[in-house]
Amino acid sequence: MKPANFHLVFLLVIGFFSCKENKSDPSTESIADLQLKKGAVVSCGPADNQFGSLDFKNSCSGKVKQDFNLAIKLLHSFEYDEAEKVFAKIIDAEPGCAMAYWGVAMSNFHPLWTPPTESEIKKGAKAIKIAQSMTVPTERERDYITAIAAFYQDWEKTDHRTRSINFELQMAKVYNAYPEDKEAAIFYALSLDAAADPADKTFEKQKRAGRILNSLYPGRPDHPGIVHYIIHTYDSPELAASGLEAAKKYASVAPSSAHALHMPSHIFTRLGLWNECIESNLASVDAAKCYAQSAGIKGHWDEELHGLDYLMYGYLQKGDNEKAKKLLEYLKTILEVNPVNFKVAYAFAAIPSRYVLENRIWNEAATLKGHYENFPWNKYPWQEAIVRFSRLLGAVHTGDQASAKTDLIAL
Repeated sequence: MKPANFHLVFLLVIGFFSCKENKSDPSTESIADLQLKKGAVVSCGPADNQFGSLDFKNSCSGKVKQDFNLAIKLLHSFEYDEAEKVFAKIIDAEPGCAMAYWGVAMSNFHPLWTPPTESEIKKGAKAIKIAQSMTVPTERERDYITAIAAFYQDWEKTDHRTRSINFELQMAKVYNAYPEDKEAAIFYALSLDAAADPADKTFEKQKRAGRILNSLYPGRPDHPGIVHYIIHTYDSPELAASGLEAAKKYASVAPSSAHALHMPSHIFTRLGLWNECIESNLASVDAAKCYAQSAGIKGHWDEELHGLDYLMYGYLQKGDNEKAKKLLEYLKTILEVNPVNFKVAYAFAAIPSRYVLENRIWNEAATLKGHYENFPWNKYPWQEAIVRFSRLLGAVHTGDQASAKTDLIAL
């Protein structure tokens, strides 16, 4: 072969493998189509953004390692919008990082929270499709991607609970395949809690999750996922005592997360620790107000409403009607919350209902209405039922049998 021809063949071979390698990177169009949230991480806690400590091993380059760990910390504290921003930053810097697309899909799943909206499901499904189309360097990472893909598969015709169970089954495989991978164990425990049947009073899946998390906790007390998921695992009257240590710890592990400030109160409330419940939610509500302002949220953030409900409950259990009344009056000034979801509907229904029923103010209970007429109560029937229940009790106690019968039929 002549030297010139050899050189040409050499260039063609290199070009072939170069093109083949580039196929691993998604197109700029497919990335843009994700419409990822972007911008600086919004936090209203300590200035140095304290979200706990962890190290998630992956094959992305060292230049994105710090950001990747931050994104996982945010993911573990259910700071989903902020986690997506950081994964978007990683994708901008390193579009060939397949696990960043896994992170986007995880950020739009949010187990244990409100199910994803249709737009969130579509985004997550697109992100994981991109990840599956790429050359993923390790089998472990491919297995992580396969696990969350199971949640998004056939989302148009499969209900949320079934898809959560599919995720659990796939995470079980990851957990068993990589016994040294502590993050796999943590995410598997989360998947167990997400797939647990609320009607199962043996708490079989929660107890299994608890055993996994408690085995990890002694050596990693500052891991946000471990301490957070222990609280969720034991968030029931029967199991709450087992979550007390974690509840006392979580806020100090991730003080920059509004959710981390609130979540311990789930255990405090279960155990009747009213001062701790109130303190936890005062901090959470302040952080939620700050977050709404800093993030440019129109109106109030849904996390604020969640904290206010717990505050009302705590004040009433202590018999502090003065603060309870002030909270109720403040609620009346809240006319816009984003995002609108079941937590918001529950708070709007439960806060005024708690106040009138605990104080046996039957006349007010009998005429109680949903917080404001423009709220889409038709989407949240069991929350609206709280208001109907309160009105029914009020009508019975005031002798208004006709109204009581009307509310009973509606209930």
